[in-house]
Amino acid sequence: MKKSSFVTLILGTVSGILFALGMCMALLPEWEAFAEGVAFGSCGLVLGAVTFLIWCKMENKRMPKMSRKNALTAVFGVLGVLVLGIGMCMCLVWEQFVWGTLVGIVGIVMLLSLIPMVKGIK
Repeated sequence: MKKSSFVTLILGTVSGILFALGMCMALLPEWEAFAEGVAFGSCGLVLGAVTFLIWCKMENKRMPKMSRKNALTAVFGVLGVLVLGIGMCMCLVWEQFVWGTLVGIVGIVMLLSLIPMVKGIK
């Protein structure tokens, strides 16, 4: 494993955990930690962006250019994650298992469709 891959793996995992923990803290009323959750989630987002910058620097790659295609792909990815999360909430919080599973599957299909969208089909 290359050094850059290992560093990216560690930093990405820590940023993901911070973000997920922050979201749980902010969105679960039983925890009563909304302000702390926002702080943890923000730290996770910032660390994720820093991880990307460090990876670009270690791999000697330039930042991707902002184009309409890249922006729409990012928006589609965010929508896919939100749809998957809504499906999970429907199953786990609202106890609507059938509809939650169907919505979750739609979210997974949206996320899987990002691969041909970004890489293309040859």
